[in-house]
Amino acid sequence: MKKLLFPFLLISTLSLTAQDEHYLLIGTYTAGKSEGIYVYKFNSVTADHRLISIAKSSNPSFLAVSPNEKYVYAVNENADSTLVPMGGTITAFSFNAATGNLAEINKQPSGGMHPCYVSIDNTGKTIAVANYTGGSIAIFPVEQDGHLRQASQTIQLTGSGINSKRQNSPHVHYTHFSSTSFQLFATDLGTDKIMLYDMDPFTHNLKPGRQPFVLSKPGSGPRHMAFSQNNKFAYLIEELSGTVVTFNYKNKKLNPIQRLSTLPVDFNGEAGSADIHISPNGKFLYCSNRANANHLSIFSIDAVTGKLTLTGHQSTFGKTPRNFNFDPSGNFLLVANQHSDEIVIFKTDALTGLLTDTGKRITIPNPVCIKWIK
Repeated sequence: MKKLLFPFLLISTLSLTAQDEHYLLIGTYTAGKSEGIYVYKFNSVTADHRLISIAKSSNPSFLAVSPNEKYVYAVNENADSTLVPMGGTITAFSFNAATGNLAEINKQPSGGMHPCYVSIDNTGKTIAVANYTGGSIAIFPVEQDGHLRQASQTIQLTGSGINSKRQNSPHVHYTHFSSTSFQLFATDLGTDKIMLYDMDPFTHNLKPGRQPFVLSKPGSGPRHMAFSQNNKFAYLIEELSGTVVTFNYKNKKLNPIQRLSTLPVDFNGEAGSADIHISPNGKFLYCSNRANANHLSIFSIDAVTGKLTLTGHQSTFGKTPRNFNFDPSGNFLLVANQHSDEIVIFKTDALTGLLTDTGKRITIPNPVCIKWIK
């Protein structure tokens, strides 16, 4: 029995180690030293990480992973800092879970300039792309083998906002498929609207919902959203005003119930709010602020009303926290500081929502988007 015990413990330890490791995918801007999409192995117990592979691609700023985790889709934004007069593209990759390698399948025009966000529905059959400079939404059917078909529909938005520098035209920044109904949400920073569409499950086409849009406060600049686990509440981060809005979500309609600043009371600079996520336990909401702030705002969530209470602010120890995400275990929160070329790893406190710097960093040029494959 004693001779059998050591091999058994060894096998168990190796099994637990394998379960604790996940693939970390990082989208970047390639205007500097970055080469494309970086794939790491990440340990959800120790926060240790190691580079596995790099998929060369032009400005793959935002990524989406298929529900079966076999495919990855990236928008090719061309350049975030310049207005290149050409349309963007979206690239499909297959993912090899054994090796951690991405292999390009095919590429399609995104239907507009500077695509900045891509999302995929729960079936893995439909993709939506937000074209920022182009101010349009494009829908792509997906083949069973991960291939992207040509856009089946492109919706060109119109209008402008009161901020002449940032809202001279529509700027679609985010798309999201509802997990409980055939519905798509799209935020338009340029016109201060959240657009709501119903989707035909057979043709993939969109049509305006019974509530076609929700207006934000003029000049606020809607950017990204997060939805509660029970889909009763939705949260919107507004880039230009540095505010977060809470909505009741029922019968395919959004009803605003609260609007709060994400900034400290004595803050006088520019917010540049960017990303928003709910903790895996559903108890806390986090928002990132760039520009002169470079911090995360932390809110507790009332489970009954969905309303928020500010808990605190956490420096991201870098410049321009464009995107952040929790690892699959919820033990760690990773923040992509775009302009300081590194990802900062925080330990999360499940009881308070507060963050502790682990001191661990992933050095990577121009990180923009963090995604996971379990």
